[in-house]
Amino acid sequence: MPVTLSALNIYPVKGLKGIALTESRCTDRGLEHDRRWMVIDEHGVFLTQRDHPRMATVWTDIAGDELVLSAPDVGEVAVPLDPAMAPPLRVRVWNSDCTALAVSAAADAWLSSYLGLRCRLVYMPEESKRTSNPQYAGYERFVSFADGYAYLAIGEASLADLNARLAAKNRAALPMNRFRPNLVVSGTDPYAEDGWSEIRIGEAVLRGVKPCGRCQVTTTDQATGEVRGPEPLATLSEYRSSSEFGTMFGMNLVTVRTGTIRVGDTVGLGPP
Repeated sequence: MPVTLSALNIYPVKGLKGIALTESRCTDRGLEHDRRWMVIDEHGVFLTQRDHPRMATVWTDIAGDELVLSAPDVGEVAVPLDPAMAPPLRVRVWNSDCTALAVSAAADAWLSSYLGLRCRLVYMPEESKRTSNPQYAGYERFVSFADGYAYLAIGEASLADLNARLAAKNRAALPMNRFRPNLVVSGTDPYAEDGWSEIRIGEAVLRGVKPCGRCQVTTTDQATGEVRGPEPLATLSEYRSSSEFGTMFGMNLVTVRTGTIRVGDTVGLGPP
């Protein structure tokens, strides 16, 4: 059975809902438009579902040359995909400080009202260069506002194995969106992605750099914003714990060669 790209997702605004696509372009810092926007607090520090699970209930959409945010019962707000003339400011995501652009006072007010705290929406322009940890990714591997690396890939078989373990405990199966992957693949053994080095999808070549250590965001229902813990972390910690990476699920990757990828593409593993 061939290994196939079965789903493709971007999350334009870090921490908000994602968009399922049929094709996308792999750029030097991840899928096009993926996590190029971020919500920050009054001090320029990123907001996350870890502390603000209500973020999961804000929809994102790309319509023409605009990014549209919407949420239940509060309408929507649109911002330009290319806010070139916006004022710059310094922002922080984890241990990274980088330049971003203030996007829209209307979007700031809309998000502040919905999330219940003063916050702003910012955009990462091409001139802003943030890099992944060179210990794993190598020299100058770029990343957007994603936690640390350009892509997250998960095998369907890995989720099926986890859900079988949950079922054995009489716990509900979890959807893939709990783990917010960019790339979902079919046709592999469970956790085969742990061993990926270089993979080829469509025109792009990506390199696996480290397993993804999971946090409490995986306990948040991505449809409602409700925290449903302790699963899946409780079960994953029984058999997927690492002293180096924590509780692992999924594989982080970086870009080796840019190009277009499509759902249904064969995923080539190892050297061509």
